[in-house]
Amino acid sequence: MSGQETPQREVLVDACGCEIAPPPPTGGGEVEEPVTRLWQVREVQLGLLSGAFLGAGFLAGLAGWAIAELVLAAAALLVGGSTFVPGALRRLARGKLGVGLLMTIGAVGATLLGQVEEAAALAFLFSLSEGLEEYSLARTRHGLRALLDLVPKEATVLRGGRELLVDPGQLVIGDVMVVRPGERLATDGRVRTGRSSLDTSAITGESMPVETGPGQDVFAGSINGTGALEVEVTSTAQDNSLARIVHVVEAEQSRRGATQRLADRVAGPLVPGILVAAVLTVLLGALLGDPSVWVHRALVMVVAASPCALAISVPVTAVASIGAASRRGILVKGGAAMEALGRVRTVALDKTGTLTRNRPAVIDVATAPGHDQGQVLAWAAALEARSEHPLAAAILAATDQVPAAQDVEAVVGAGLVGTVDGARVRLGRPTWIEPGHLSSAVTGMQQAGATAVVVEVDGHPVGAIAVRDELRPEATEVISRFRDHGYTVAMLTGDNQVTAAALGEQAGIEQVHADLRPEDKSTVVTGLRAHGPTAMVGDGVNDAPALATADVGVAMGAMGTDVAIETADVALMGDDLRLLPFAFDHARRTRAIMLQNVVLSLALIAVLIPLALFGVLGLAAVVLIHELAEVLVIANGVRAGRARHLPHLDKVHDHARPLKARV
Repeated sequence: MSGQETPQREVLVDACGCEIAPPPPTGGGEVEEPVTRLWQVREVQLGLLSGAFLGAGFLAGLAGWAIAELVLAAAALLVGGSTFVPGALRRLARGKLGVGLLMTIGAVGATLLGQVEEAAALAFLFSLSEGLEEYSLARTRHGLRALLDLVPKEATVLRGGRELLVDPGQLVIGDVMVVRPGERLATDGRVRTGRSSLDTSAITGESMPVETGPGQDVFAGSINGTGALEVEVTSTAQDNSLARIVHVVEAEQSRRGATQRLADRVAGPLVPGILVAAVLTVLLGALLGDPSVWVHRALVMVVAASPCALAISVPVTAVASIGAASRRGILVKGGAAMEALGRVRTVALDKTGTLTRNRPAVIDVATAPGHDQGQVLAWAAALEARSEHPLAAAILAATDQVPAAQDVEAVVGAGLVGTVDGARVRLGRPTWIEPGHLSSAVTGMQQAGATAVVVEVDGHPVGAIAVRDELRPEATEVISRFRDHGYTVAMLTGDNQVTAAALGEQAGIEQVHADLRPEDKSTVVTGLRAHGPTAMVGDGVNDAPALATADVGVAMGAMGTDVAIETADVALMGDDLRLLPFAFDHARRTRAIMLQNVVLSLALIAVLIPLALFGVLGLAAVVLIHELAEVLVIANGVRAGRARHLPHLDKVHDHARPLKARV
């Protein structure tokens, strides 16, 4: 493209009815969204203020200032209640019930019975739990920006015989983009002229560069290799591959944001039952005796049914469990994510960057008679030393012998040619260099899922080199542990079927889904979810839709992109897959403790309600029992913080021992 003119410039609602800010808009424009801090969450701010009022009221009571104590307790109740009472009432107006309504009824009942401090304590605890949930949801949304950042700020387009720099949002179908080496594609298109290789790992998950030429479809966010391309635009910035990924992520996050928590699912049938029982108590009691007595008993019964322990049991368990997991390099985004992880029975694993390290390595060298592996690698390394192709690093890492090469030229879409020690050497694809008597070896390499390149010296093929993105050393062990624990394991990848099948067999995975684009991965995960709770484990932007679609998304944090980490519910901060089985075991144990606390809380309510109804227990006794129960469920929940022993993770060596150590 030399000699050309310089381009010229041209509401969601959560489980208790609290409103959640919508996700950021998608499209060609820049998204500006401040990072949300815990202290910036409205529910947390109000919860802490409620706690301050409650503490001040307690001190005022110790000082004997009764009026000040009452005023401060009322202030704590109003401030804390503002985080869930309005939402619970709006939810009730739509015919939906939850823990928020039970907490509202409990607070109102306690207030009517003169126990303002008890009502304020309920409001304080519940407002903090609502704040923590909103914070986790807000943090998840920030991953969408990383998707949009894959689109370049400008695109070069041919208009009126001139090259212009335009905003990607101004591209229209039929425009011709000029994509120079190293540039990203601004939108989807079809190559008109030029040949090159594209790094599509962010879009398709393909671990190797994909050769492209006239008539080939290319996708937004792909990185061009060494050749210049002219690409005809086939979709706008608002409807290209990345925009579709964003759409899937938004839709699935919205679905998950409205998912009920464990306590809410339990409280659903409890709320109408308590309301009906309270009304019947008042009506029937009025017929049997003094109405005021039965109104009092009905209110005590409502307080007895208020889910004090139920509301605090799951959050306390989650906080303890999440803390224990984080100390072992596992970041879990909230109690709902921990609970969901404990239910999972199917694990879908992305291949590139998850099961493998996304670092191609030389795995085999076939030689012609009279030549050895070291010499073949040296010839190849001499040419690759002048190349920036991803395969170059793998070949250079496999040998210490790198002789000088002269007149090295890159043949776009084919390979390299140059002179080494006076001999004419070519290195490239088997379709460019006839492998001759090495054909069977090349075929075997390709069937094993490797990329094969042929080395030719003075017109004669002297060797073939197989390069493959190898499995992590611990991958087979991890898959075996999952199977032993009764999990179903599937592999999802954008790689071709041959490569995927070979890696799947090596890892011990029977379910292999290959040739998948991001939307396809999401569809596969949806199918897996039809058979039970499913977790998706991935590391890249191309995994974002599947991570969002799964019941639980797990990101490989050490090498994962921001969008994968933010979209996922769980992130492994290390890059050793052996953290995965530990994370699932820990989550399963945590969920068991959550269920224990919920059952205990419900049993307590079941015992207190009839005792309150028949006047056996008064308000003071009911409140005292509730407080003791809270202490008990908190103590049980703290057990989740004592995670079982994490097996020693030996240092994981590089996935491919240098071939030079074997030749």
